Amino acid sequence: QVQLVESGGGLVQAGGSLRLSCAASGIIFSVNTMAWYRQAPGKQRELVARITGGGRTNYADSVNGRFTISRENTKNTIYLQMDSLKFEDTAVYYCNVLVGSLNFWGQGTQVTVSS
Repeated sequence: QVQLVESGGGLVQAGGSLRLSCAASGIIFSVNTMAWYRQAPGKQRELVARITGGGRTNYADSVNGRFTISRENTKNTIYLQMDSLKFEDTAVYYCNVLVGSLNFWGQGTQVTVSS
């Protein structure tokens, strides 16, 4: 059974930093592409960043240069380092993995940036 558990969200002032973590189980973690998505109130869920099993990354334009995705295969964990946070980064952040044709999601962690 695939499980993704996020942590690290919270309230931060604009310009501040947060680091999110996602611990995965039930998958061969090292080979899977993992991703962070976010969903703000009234908006569709959007891709924030993705990292392949080999460590290749890509980012949404809105966060490129401010956010960094990384993975620690020995801990079955991915991270999202978020710097220079903006009010518009406020959202619920979700960890994601695609296994075959099935999408798995974590429960989400709230990030609130005060202006």
